[in-house]
Amino acid sequence: MKGFKRLITTCSFLCLFAGVSAQDPTFTQFYSNPLYLNPAFAGSFGCPRFALNYRNEWPQLSGNYVTYSASYDQYFKNISGGFGVLATHDQQGQGTIKTSMLGIVYSYHLNLGRKWKMLFGVRASWYQKSLDWDKLTFGDMIDPRRGFIYATGDVPRGGSRGFFDASAGTVIFNKHFFAGFAAHHLNTPNESMIIGNSPMPMRFTGHMGAEIQLGAKSKYSNSTSIMPNVIYQYQNGFQELSIGTYIKYGSFNVGAWYRNRDAFILTIGINTGKFKLGYSYDVTVSKLNNGVSGGSHEISMGINLNCKKKPISFKTISCPSF
Repeated sequence: MKGFKRLITTCSFLCLFAGVSAQDPTFTQFYSNPLYLNPAFAGSFGCPRFALNYRNEWPQLSGNYVTYSASYDQYFKNISGGFGVLATHDQQGQGTIKTSMLGIVYSYHLNLGRKWKMLFGVRASWYQKSLDWDKLTFGDMIDPRRGFIYATGDVPRGGSRGFFDASAGTVIFNKHFFAGFAAHHLNTPNESMIIGNSPMPMRFTGHMGAEIQLGAKSKYSNSTSIMPNVIYQYQNGFQELSIGTYIKYGSFNVGAWYRNRDAFILTIGINTGKFKLGYSYDVTVSKLNNGVSGGSHEISMGINLNCKKKPISFKTISCPSF
């Protein structure tokens, strides 16, 4: 049975290499990784902001997905917008496929009257993908009685590939509402690590949300608000619709999301203004049940630094941190 599972894993990888395009990693603490969600968010906080993210998807499967992300962004008055740097690293199938990305982000900030503001962002990235051929197993390596004991006759191919990638997005918001759209992989670069052409499919993201105050903050109690949100993503025929809400009470945040008949997401976090820490768990509700997959774990951390006084005209987005 163990050998059979390994064979199935191998077949899955070979299908991938044969030209079937994969989907990008997805973080379920969407707004704790704002530059990954939409490049227009660069500089939206104003002061320097650092974000760290870790996601372990389906940890009970041997071919699980582990993704890391780190970013920095800040608003600069002399460039009329925000500048940011985003780095990600993704491992698939116990490191059989590794993908690293380093991107530079710029977002132009435009005031639309006294209440509304629009952001236009672009990201230029360099991707590096690598394939560890030694971690693959093939049918000719199997002995019917003793399992994997032979060397494969398949000739090793591939190795690594680097390529340029471009993305863009926009966000419009006022004090209590925001909406945005982003398009990633606009140039559909070739991501194949073996012979052939495998264009990276464009990924489209639409998102919107609001903050509804339930009570005013006073010296006796913290303010409470709810933040309903909707996020829709499309890539290469794959669609993902996430609907959820957050409840904020002072520095504490809790949230719940339902994603596309696939998972129910629970989130908890704390935001002191200077420091943010969040944890979320995806309960798998699809045919790949939670007992088999182990769900998904995600941890986020954010640090907001002090800066010079923000311009009087500067407006921040009332979007959730977790």
